[in-house]
Amino acid sequence: MAAVAGVTDPAGPASGATGPADAAGPPVRVLIVDDDALVRAGLSMILGGLPDLTVVAEAADGGEVPAAVAAYAPDVVLMDIRMPRVDGLTATEALRAQPHPPEVLVLTTFDADEQVLRALRAGAAGFLLKDTPPAEIVRAVRRVAAGEATLSPTVTRTLIAHVTAAAPGPVGADPRRERALRLLTGLSERERQVAVALGRGHTNAEIAGELFMSVATVKAYVSRLLTRLELNNRVQVALLVHDAGLV
Repeated sequence: MAAVAGVTDPAGPASGATGPADAAGPPVRVLIVDDDALVRAGLSMILGGLPDLTVVAEAADGGEVPAAVAAYAPDVVLMDIRMPRVDGLTATEALRAQPHPPEVLVLTTFDADEQVLRALRAGAAGFLLKDTPPAEIVRAVRRVAAGEATLSPTVTRTLIAHVTAAAPGPVGADPRRERALRLLTGLSERERQVAVALGRGHTNAEIAGELFMSVATVKAYVSRLLTRLELNNRVQVALLVHDAGLV
C-alpha cells in the first residue's frame, strides 16, 4: 500500500488489509486524528495492545482524513475537534456525507460546546473528553463499532441543557423544531416511544425493560427509525427528539 502524505501507519504499510483476527472476528480498525503528537501516541498506546482493536493509522489534521480513510479503511475514527488547518467538524461533515463512512468519535476538551453538537448532528456517534479514563475510551470505541451510542444519560442531559440554552426564543418560527415534529409525526406510537427513550439516553437493554420488548426487537426498531428518519445513528435520533421538545 502506498504511503499517504502526513498520515502515520504505526504498524507498517501492511497493517490494515489482513490483520490477525480473534475468535470474535477481525479487530476493530481505528484511525486517530489529532494535531497533538502526545495525544496520538497516548491513544495509540491505549488501543494498540488489545486483541480486538488495532490502530491502522494516525493523522495530524482533518485535511488528511479522506486519504487516510481511503487507504486504511478504518471502522472508527477518533477525531479531534480543534485542529489548525481543517478542523474535526469540517472533516466529520465531509466524511459522514460519503457512502458507507466509518463511525466517528469526537475528541474534545469541552463536554457540550456548539462544535460538539454540530459534529453530532453531522453524524458523529458520540464524543469523548480528552481526560476520559483509558478503560472508558476502549469501551466507547467498542460500543461505536458495534453500532451503539456513547452518550450516557448524564451526558444526554448536559446536551439537552445546552440545546435548550442555545435555542431561539419564542418569537418567530423555529425551523429545526418544526422539522423535528414533522418527521416524528410520521412514526407509529411504538416507534415514537423508542425514539423518546433514545432521547433520554437509554441503552437498548433499558429500553427493552421499559417497553417490555426483547433487546433484539429494540434493535430492530432503532434500525427502522434510522431508515424512516434518514439518519445515520441513534445520537441523531436523540437530538431530533430534543429539537421536537419531547424530552
